[in-house]
Amino acid sequence: MLPVILALCAAASNAFASVLQRRAARTVPAQKAFRLSLFLALIRQPVWLAGIGALIAGFAFQAAALAFGALALVQPTLVIELPFTMVLISWMFGIKLDRRSWAAVGVMTAGLATFLASAAPGPGRHPPTSALWLMAGVVTVGTMIGLVAVARLLLTGAGRAAVLGVAAGIGFAFTATFMKESTSIFESDPGALVTSWEPYAMVLAGLLSLFLLQNALQSGPLVAAQPALTISDPVASILYGTLLFGEYVRTGPWIILEAAGIGLIIYGSCLLSKSPPIRAHARASSAARERA
Repeated sequence: MLPVILALCAAASNAFASVLQRRAARTVPAQKAFRLSLFLALIRQPVWLAGIGALIAGFAFQAAALAFGALALVQPTLVIELPFTMVLISWMFGIKLDRRSWAAVGVMTAGLATFLASAAPGPGRHPPTSALWLMAGVVTVGTMIGLVAVARLLLTGAGRAAVLGVAAGIGFAFTATFMKESTSIFESDPGALVTSWEPYAMVLAGLLSLFLLQNALQSGPLVAAQPALTISDPVASILYGTLLFGEYVRTGPWIILEAAGIGLIIYGSCLLSKSPPIRAHARASSAARERA
């Protein structure tokens, strides 16, 4: 239970970070997207810095969870971040969630419980080889570049925010693989952490993912970016965990229940993102930003 509790703490911290960062990002002009000036504009805002503090706390909780649990266990638990986010939005902005929104939260929770109970994720059986790292890196970078290209060239508004959210989610999942390997190195030989490449890859991947997240939050409403981020991260993490670390996930007939759990998570996320009270607030915020 310890990895799950730590993952829940990470999800709560990340949710708080997302709300604060979105609150800051929506004040930045659209012309600053995909530029260093976006960060320069955000770093001057105390609310954004508070969001970064919450993100660092979430990072620490996630690292501790990965030290005790499998990637395929910790990362799917983080999907609870979406309900946390929506509850925080309703609390911070005075939005009253309706029954449909709470039903969506229940569906997501049931989906997470179904997946974890049926998959029974176990620890990895081997560390990643150099060939596996290279293959995962090439596929990940290629996928993220493709998503960013589609978002920049073909999409605007909520569509761009959603696609960039997927790219950021994949990036954070890949960051988690380096984080897990770094915690393993630290446990076996703390001194070797300085001379290992994994911690530096973790920092680089984390910063790039954070940059994509800021652009997703700046491009469109949180109800478009957050579900995409929340869904893509655990799905990618399950693939990374099984392929890179050889983590145990039940197969055979259990796959039906696992697919059902993932389906409930996706359905609940989509249902929650369409919450009328939250969408109405998002439209009002967008209109106010355009008038400004």
